[in-house]
Amino acid sequence: MTDPTSPAGEQPKPTSIKRVVGASMIGTTVEWYDFFLYGSAAALVFNKLFFPESDPLTGTLLAFATYAIGFVARPLGGLVFGHYGDKLGRKKLLVLSLLLMGGATFLMGLLPTYASIGVAAPLLLVFLRLVQGFAVGGEWGGAVLIVSEHGDERRRGFWASWPQAGVPAGNLLATAVLAILAAVQTDAAFESWGWRIPFLLSGVLVVIGLWIRLAVAESPVFVEAVRKADGEEVPEKAPILTVLRFHWREVLIAMGARFGENASYYVITAFVLVYLTNHLDVSRSMGLNAVLVGSAVHLVTIPVWGWLSDVIGRRAVYLFGAAGTGVWAFVFFVLLDTESGWGTIAAVTVGLVLHGAMYSPQAAFFSELFGTRVRYSGASIGYQLASIAAGGVAPLIATALLDATGGSIAISVYVAFTCVVTLVAVYLARETKGSSLSDDQTAPSASSEQPGGATIDR
Repeated sequence: MTDPTSPAGEQPKPTSIKRVVGASMIGTTVEWYDFFLYGSAAALVFNKLFFPESDPLTGTLLAFATYAIGFVARPLGGLVFGHYGDKLGRKKLLVLSLLLMGGATFLMGLLPTYASIGVAAPLLLVFLRLVQGFAVGGEWGGAVLIVSEHGDERRRGFWASWPQAGVPAGNLLATAVLAILAAVQTDAAFESWGWRIPFLLSGVLVVIGLWIRLAVAESPVFVEAVRKADGEEVPEKAPILTVLRFHWREVLIAMGARFGENASYYVITAFVLVYLTNHLDVSRSMGLNAVLVGSAVHLVTIPVWGWLSDVIGRRAVYLFGAAGTGVWAFVFFVLLDTESGWGTIAAVTVGLVLHGAMYSPQAAFFSELFGTRVRYSGASIGYQLASIAAGGVAPLIATALLDATGGSIAISVYVAFTCVVTLVAVYLARETKGSSLSDDQTAPSASSEQPGGATIDR
């Protein structure tokens, strides 16, 4: 296929929106399978295998600290992938992100433990986690943009929500594999070698994801923007600088909108395993099964929220999700404390459904905030910077609060606070439903003077 940025400037053969959605979702599912697998393993076995000299709760804190390191690398990935994605195209960077993520996860499955090589084991684990974070930092922006830019504004919320559904699909897949192993293996066998199987399976999944993703054409909106730039003006040399200079308000809105969504998700899906196994002393199977059921429902409801955002607007759906999640943070732990299987399933499932009301419209909403030549950079920066202060440290903060207070109230207050931040950010944003992504001046800042001297009114 001809490169859209080549001198020949040939247009790639169009790809149907359903095929684009399928390729984006499958690739995203594989990448997030890898990323979530680490979170589950950190909660269940990494504290014993890589930090064995610590007491159980301290070991868990250390394991979640390495988990958070992956989030620190995500903004760097967003910056690098965003820069080159805005210059070279969405497709090339999506393929690279999948290769990096899959390779790092596969190598984790081969890592020797602390008992074998001492302190080198957690150091190698940290390095591979950094590679994971860097890769996933570039994945999200490209996956949602290539779908958003292939579709039309009338149904963009629905189509763009499908790559978002790849996140619970990846979590569902990772949790399902771990749940099966936990059911058929003894704890000793799982901690000895069984935990490696899901990581090694990543190699097979990456091959499948690459085969599907390579068949998709480049975004037509990006191709058209490159054609115009080649014929009329100098192409964007530093998209990141343009974003920070002219679109800082949109970046801040994206970060705030992401705050409650991201923090609540990792409390519901990752910290829940720590709370159940370490605090309530129930079997890990109960937590894994609850996340399994919740992720399945989450997967189904995300496109529904996306469709609704096309009908009533991105902000209305997003605000409902933030308010609902903030309230549910208190009900969530009440249900967990019953130590009932059905209560745990209800806690996780309802929490994820409410989370989906924020996460589903997020893809179209963030895409519509930025112009084509800086869209990958802008969306990725806003999305990934918030990950450090939100999802990356959420399990760590929740575990520390549990250790300090011995209860869940402080954790509920923390989650509710993050949702308030999101409510404020989304309330201050403008409605973007119906925006044209072909216009390179999509949703500029109120007082931003764009390159070339044009001031764009909101």
